[in-house]
Amino acid sequence: PDSGFPGLCLNRVLHLLPSLIVLAGNHNMANLNTTAPLTTSATLSFSPTFNEASEYIFVGRSLSADSIVSKLNCGDACRDIVEAMLSSIDGPGSATTFLPAKVSVVLLPAAANITRNNHPFSPHKLTEALCGLNLDTSGIAKSVQILVSDDEMGRYVVPVATAISRALPLYHSKSSEVSVEVADDAGVSVSFFQGGAMVTDDELYRSATAVSEGVRMAARLGDMPPAELNPDTYSAECRAIASKLKSDGHNVTITETVGDDLKEQGYGGIFGVGQAAAQPPRLVVMSYTPAGESLEHIALCGKGVCYDTGGLSLKPKSGMPGMKHDMGGSAGCLAAFQAAVTLKLPRKLTLVLALVENSINQHALRNDDIITMKSGRTVEINNTDAEGRLILGDCVSHASNS
Repeated sequence: PDSGFPGLCLNRVLHLLPSLIVLAGNHNMANLNTTAPLTTSATLSFSPTFNEASEYIFVGRSLSADSIVSKLNCGDACRDIVEAMLSSIDGPGSATTFLPAKVSVVLLPAAANITRNNHPFSPHKLTEALCGLNLDTSGIAKSVQILVSDDEMGRYVVPVATAISRALPLYHSKSSEVSVEVADDAGVSVSFFQGGAMVTDDELYRSATAVSEGVRMAARLGDMPPAELNPDTYSAECRAIASKLKSDGHNVTITETVGDDLKEQGYGGIFGVGQAAAQPPRLVVMSYTPAGESLEHIALCGKGVCYDTGGLSLKPKSGMPGMKHDMGGSAGCLAAFQAAVTLKLPRKLTLVLALVENSINQHALRNDDIITMKSGRTVEINNTDAEGRLILGDCVSHASNS
């Protein structure tokens, strides 16, 4: 993957892998007795339990008042309200009421209305709806129970988990902290239903958790400003993940090639793009070998441009904001690697990340320069803002020949 929103990149990477996902602990009900700043993040868990909560969110492509009322156990007293709430939604959309707990309904587009270019469960619409319901802030202070129902729920657990995760960012950098009353059981808990019955397959919940943790981690890296995430600090993030995976008993290794060593070893694309930055460019390689027989060897190559000014082919002022996301491809690959290893995927994996900043100083790569790539091919530069193909070319060459 090249760039773009990390969560979407992770979905593309996971298309190569079998269904992935994690079972987290249940919340215990308790009184409001603590405070926390809104600069913290809501916890997210997936489990085959229906918990008493302060807020309920029902999600599906088709929802009935009977199914909602039965789960809320509120009887005929609330049926009219639920039916009115559902009838107020014209096509896909959402509605909210109080019974007295806050109850929201998210109705997704019907399968017949989905084009072949979109996912049949419309995860992007689910993310938009949850953001509109302020899930990220309500999940900090209160217990929120999300119930997702579909006749084919088993097929859609992973994309639903990624969609919910995108609505719960981990990175915050507010200048002031507004404290809120927090319940001991605060957090977001998700359960899945198929054909009216709760899905109880622990492997699906494990996959959902692993992928969710990856999506939120990738989004956190993408949200960090370039003053906080640079090739050095990004490398530290990779080492921390490798260390955690190894401590959990997985056969994971990590190596780095940094700065002038890249030039000496022939990685002209990575070195050339990153040579003008304050932090030296890096090639980070992580490998995983499963305990049993490996079915195949998969390499994930990610573009990690922590900030892209365009180099001497400088971007205009309107084209540069948001270029902190130019490392999104690498974040998606890193998250997929973490999720796959956590789930003990029976495949050997190699993660190859090029971590650079495309900056400007007297050493910057110039148009008309000629560099030699790891493959041995020479490349003439005519646009320093086309740096992605240079660093990914070295990554692919490394993956193909090592």
